[in-house]
Amino acid sequence: MSKSKLGIITFAIILLVLFFFGMSFYDAVWSFPGNFDFFKNFPSKNLPLGSVPLMVIMLVGTGIFITFKLGFPQIKHFWHGVQVTSGKFDNPEDAGDLNHFKALATALSATVGIGNIAGVATALYYGGPGAIFWMWVTAFFGTALKYSESTLAIKYREFDKSGATAGGPMYTIEKGMGKKWRWLGVAFASFAVICSFATGNAIQSFTVSDQIYSEVAQIIGPTHFLTLKHTVWSGFQVSYEQVINGLVLSFIVGVVIIGGIKRIGKVTGFLAPFMAAIYVFAALLILFSHLDKLGESFNLIFHMAFNPPAEIAGGVGGSFLVVLNTMLWGIKRGLYSNEAGQGSAAIAHSTAKTKYPVREGSVAMLGPFIDTILICTLTGLVILSTDSWHFTEFYLNRIDPNFTGKLMNSSILTSYAFKEGLSWLFDYGDKIITISVLLFAISTAISWSFYGDRAIDYLFGEKAILPYKWVFLVFVFIGAIAQLETIWAFGDAALGFMTFPNLISIIFLSGALKKMTNSYFAIEHKKYK
Repeated sequence: MSKSKLGIITFAIILLVLFFFGMSFYDAVWSFPGNFDFFKNFPSKNLPLGSVPLMVIMLVGTGIFITFKLGFPQIKHFWHGVQVTSGKFDNPEDAGDLNHFKALATALSATVGIGNIAGVATALYYGGPGAIFWMWVTAFFGTALKYSESTLAIKYREFDKSGATAGGPMYTIEKGMGKKWRWLGVAFASFAVICSFATGNAIQSFTVSDQIYSEVAQIIGPTHFLTLKHTVWSGFQVSYEQVINGLVLSFIVGVVIIGGIKRIGKVTGFLAPFMAAIYVFAALLILFSHLDKLGESFNLIFHMAFNPPAEIAGGVGGSFLVVLNTMLWGIKRGLYSNEAGQGSAAIAHSTAKTKYPVREGSVAMLGPFIDTILICTLTGLVILSTDSWHFTEFYLNRIDPNFTGKLMNSSILTSYAFKEGLSWLFDYGDKIITISVLLFAISTAISWSFYGDRAIDYLFGEKAILPYKWVFLVFVFIGAIAQLETIWAFGDAALGFMTFPNLISIIFLSGALKKMTNSYFAIEHKKYK
């Protein structure tokens, strides 16, 4: 059966399941098997190992497996990845669309974003300072997953009639595992398309539009003709400001993505370093002004990773529950932040100009380091060193039940921390978060458009790419004018369903990965002249 027919059948099954079972079936992807009481309390209520989501076990477990299988590439070959990214080995005559730096920037543009601003704050809100330690653990083993999926993406990529690259887990599965596994590649590509419309697009434009609306409403008030919300139908209100936001965002994204991967690479090659520089510089300013708090912040992270306060639960079993809660929040937010193992970044890395798959794999290893080890850590340290973490549910429930401050979560907590941290310099530190949200969200949407582009091309061919891009822009507009809780949940589920086929391919092809790694690093690599 052709990929297009398989794709149509897959989309039909997804919609039928949604129609008959609702979102509850898809919501379970990140909680299964803990959503069943029997598994949730297995082997006992005091030691509920069954409540650990299968998705988390698969991602972290595969990361640990591949790390040992390949001999800790994230340590042995990290510096080589830095050298390759710097352009030391770039040969402009090699096949591919983007140089190593631009391929990494495109992948980072999709991962560095809301997860770094809101995700870290959410992990602290529910899991406490120790959650940051478990984000580091996730990033360490996730680095090996990024190396693996990106190396395989180069190994099994194809080139279309115009010479553009076509790669990613769907090609890895079909070409690396064999035609009998094509259905698994189709499943990955189908969920990638859905995810590109939802979490990679509509949610990003909603975040930007909502942030801009709030800023404008603060200036001119919520009753101005621009900000006044009109009821379109029951439960749905929209303002002229949101419509304008949607049109402008659709235009900006459209100008970039209609130009294809080379234009996307040029934009993300500038935008990713620029937006990261603004955020990192502001965070470092705060930390330098709170140097006396850094030691205490790191002590909180390490101490509460294994010994968080458990006065509510009490006892050995209760302590385990508290540690498990901290661990899960750190792992889940870490995975959401760097997307290691989910296969999306491998599509961007498959565009690299290189004849050595391992070379681009070593570049991909820098992604989780920059995203989680660097940027997420800076966010966490800012929140801890400014004592903003006191405004969390964890602090109220575990540290000081008499705390009377207003609780804050997500980007609101991060905004407050930046405002407090930069108050010695000026009163608008929270605006840096507004700017970061805007730049991060736009760059994420741009990069995800390419992921969906490659997935739709795999399923239905080149003729389907342009219609896909127009539908993508429609979702940019929809996201800007509507609240999208259901689409968010559906997109997160699609991200989860993308993960399983990708992890299966990594495990299945781990032997080939080891051979490629050993062969590549057995030869001398000279600087390109």
